[in-house]
Amino acid sequence: MTIAGALPTFDVRDIPFSHHGSWFGISPVIAEATYAEDLHLVSHQNGLHAVLRFTPTDPSGSRVEAAVEATPARLGWTWQGSAIELGYETDDTVRVRGDGTGLGLRVSAADPKLTPFSGPYFYRDPVDGSYIYTLYQTGRRYRITVLSGEPAEVFGEQALGTAERGLLLPADRAWEIAVEEFDSARPRYRRGVAFDGVVKAAEKRFAEFVDAIAPWRGAETPAAELAAYVLWSATVRPAGFLSRPGVLMSKHWMDKVWSWDHCFNAIALAAGAPELAWSQFQIPFDHQDESGALPDSVTHSEVLYNYVKPPIHGWALGHLRANLPRELSRAEVVDVYDKLSAWTRFWLSARRVPGQALPHYQHGNDSGWDNATTFDADRVVQTSDLAAFLILQLDRLAGLAEELDLPDDADVWRRHREEVSTAMLKELWRDGRFVARGAATGKATASTSLLDLMAIVLGDALPGDVRDTLARDIEAHLTQYGPATEQLSSEHYEADGYWRGPIWAPSTVLIEDGLRRAGFAELADEVSSRFRALCEKSGFAENFDALSGTGLRDRAYTWTASAYLILAAAHESRRQG
Repeated sequence: MTIAGALPTFDVRDIPFSHHGSWFGISPVIAEATYAEDLHLVSHQNGLHAVLRFTPTDPSGSRVEAAVEATPARLGWTWQGSAIELGYETDDTVRVRGDGTGLGLRVSAADPKLTPFSGPYFYRDPVDGSYIYTLYQTGRRYRITVLSGEPAEVFGEQALGTAERGLLLPADRAWEIAVEEFDSARPRYRRGVAFDGVVKAAEKRFAEFVDAIAPWRGAETPAAELAAYVLWSATVRPAGFLSRPGVLMSKHWMDKVWSWDHCFNAIALAAGAPELAWSQFQIPFDHQDESGALPDSVTHSEVLYNYVKPPIHGWALGHLRANLPRELSRAEVVDVYDKLSAWTRFWLSARRVPGQALPHYQHGNDSGWDNATTFDADRVVQTSDLAAFLILQLDRLAGLAEELDLPDDADVWRRHREEVSTAMLKELWRDGRFVARGAATGKATASTSLLDLMAIVLGDALPGDVRDTLARDIEAHLTQYGPATEQLSSEHYEADGYWRGPIWAPSTVLIEDGLRRAGFAELADEVSSRFRALCEKSGFAENFDALSGTGLRDRAYTWTASAYLILAAAHESRRQG
């Protein structure tokens, strides 16, 4: 990555070109780990769907290999001195122009096949002369309005079955179009500002965002602008199951809000974008079920309940409130107390075997560490990380109860806290390490997963010998780039093994915070420094090869960008005293 003035440049193969509030982006990524030859307009309404293909062409209409450049405000194709530019006018409208000096653009439906239940239909609207696609996959319409110049060719109008559908915009004459995503109908498109004004307005909107959430940035935090862009561009306006603005985990294929990922985004946004942060924290709670459980994930047209995610919300709420520039109102405190209480009671009732104090996961997916080696021997297990998160949440609830003048509630939460804490140390701390225990069998197993060390989040609430041992073992997981999720010497270690080796942002942030509160500031500094350097080297991937630092899986993951911003902001605060 490079910094061009105030705006970062980036590779659209890694980070899609999009805009705050938009449900679509411009990207070659058209499905999970699937990269197309050309850039596409990819919508995230009703799932991830490639809608339009943008193919750069020479004067004969043949495809050419144009260079692609992107900043937060402008996407450009260049070829032999000729250029095409694209920018967001609003969150649902892009403007595209060609200079007519040798580079044309073919705009066509990504899917050529129309059936009674899938695919695109293409026609010219007799009302305003625009060209419109209707697409089954997204359930939306896409309108192309020619603002200047004329198409060299229009093909596939009103075609049925399999056909190419779209426009060829000329290479030898200047032109400009607007492309909109909308529902059923909207007034005729009216051009406002000129294209250069569109780009300048987008630059201003992004600059205001990054100035708000990373005012501390400087030479020692060179990836701050790009991290801010990943968050800014992955934010969507309310639609579908999202009743408030939300930050998707990515505008690649991880286009959901998972019920622990959102916590890190909320914390990173809290100081500079407090209302967006508070909305982000609340999204899973908007879909809390009758048992108190949060959904596994929420996105535009889907809410999944078949798994849950770990109860880090008490921990997150403490950090969120510490960073918000305003106090929560009493009504907001009451609301979050009620929701957090229900979420906690879920773990104390639905996830505790009768007569046992410790809650359990039913599968690795519940922990967020889907395939960690902790779950190799048994999937339905009591673990120290779950107990530790619940202890922190019970502490938070006791504090909220006191704040709301509910002393009896506070006493109840503290009794639960002591019960879980005592059981964690008595039943899971064996021979100088934490083990997992089968909820049904009681069988204890040890693993070489970093998950078994995550109880460090309790900080100085842990006994001294336990703190010392966890810190020593965490240090053994530390590579040049941060804490590997599986010991490098383990026979189960896999370089691209998801939670069986790669470095992840959430575990890094939780460990750094726990180490610092446990009194291991130097080790916490080292964890922070190495992970920040990793992001500055390799961007904001879903996870990273622990030895090479290479970004893995989805390459534009918001909780990774948020982790960088959280750690960088704290580092700058300490550095400046």
